[in-house]
Amino acid sequence: MTPRERVLSAVRHEKPDKAPKEAGFTPAIYEIFREKTGSDDPSAYFGMETRSIGFRGPEAMPDFTPYLEGLPEDTVITGEYGTMARPAHYFHFSQYLFPLRNAATVEEVEAYPWPDMAPESRHVHLEADVARLHEMGFFVDGFAGHIFETSWQIIGFEKWFEDILLNPDLVECVLDHITRDNCFRARRMAEAGVDMMRYGDDVGMQDRLMMKPEHWRKWLKPRLAREIQAARDVRPDIPCWYHSDGDISLIIDDLADVGITVLNPVQPECLDIQWLKKRYGGRLAFWGTVGTQTVMPFGKPEGVRRAVREMIELFGPALVVAPTHVLEPDVPWENIQAFFDAVEAYGVYK
Repeated sequence: MTPRERVLSAVRHEKPDKAPKEAGFTPAIYEIFREKTGSDDPSAYFGMETRSIGFRGPEAMPDFTPYLEGLPEDTVITGEYGTMARPAHYFHFSQYLFPLRNAATVEEVEAYPWPDMAPESRHVHLEADVARLHEMGFFVDGFAGHIFETSWQIIGFEKWFEDILLNPDLVECVLDHITRDNCFRARRMAEAGVDMMRYGDDVGMQDRLMMKPEHWRKWLKPRLAREIQAARDVRPDIPCWYHSDGDISLIIDDLADVGITVLNPVQPECLDIQWLKKRYGGRLAFWGTVGTQTVMPFGKPEGVRRAVREMIELFGPALVVAPTHVLEPDVPWENIQAFFDAVEAYGVYK
């Protein structure tokens, strides 16, 4: 099988020749990778089957200078939505700061310099990028964008939760701007021929949702449904992947109802994975499953190999094996090598 055929088979509940795999590296781990292997490309070195495409940035960034007023001098703009951060001086971590932290009215939200997804310069390349990667045999996906995460990074985390109760029109206006952009991206990526659309928001904590399920269903579910439909209007059968860390068991039915077909990252520290397989194994494919809170940083190589084997036996063949988060600086190199070795050793389907 080609890498593309392998992943397509997994997410379609068919039987690939072997388990596909993926992993993301933080900057510190990437430097260790380069030192150990002499390679600059983890995806190529480890034979990962997936590649991603996306929109180009705007030709000129909006002017967010007024929104920096009163913030520390080392604050920087981190994206085209005016999201802000300053260094935390600990590896790649940052302190978030919020451009609409003082906004109180819908008029202030409407006056915000929202990005424009429409110019052709931002997306005219997508078809060619997909075709090139398909020619190389890769599975290609595209990310529509966050809803909740982008909105709170604009408004402020605590303010988001306060305002859904005290100033709901303001939150709704922010969410609607973001959702329109995400729908445009999802439609264009589907038109360009991606094999799967990625969606997602971290809405789970270690043992519960960050909000009441009814709040998720009111504020986020219908917008996610619109974004999925934007891609499915073009490609009715396109697989749709959703990411949230943590325990999101109370909304998995909702995710499936709006069209999610692939669940990520399936944290074994947070979810009852036996229950998950029993309840959703015929409805969802799974992407992830190997814990980055436990076995990847703190286990031994033999423990990593055992975890990979157990997850393949439980969730395969409808599984793309991956650590449940990007690999952080505390993950030993030996465990990373053990992860990929184990997928090759245990992921062959007879």
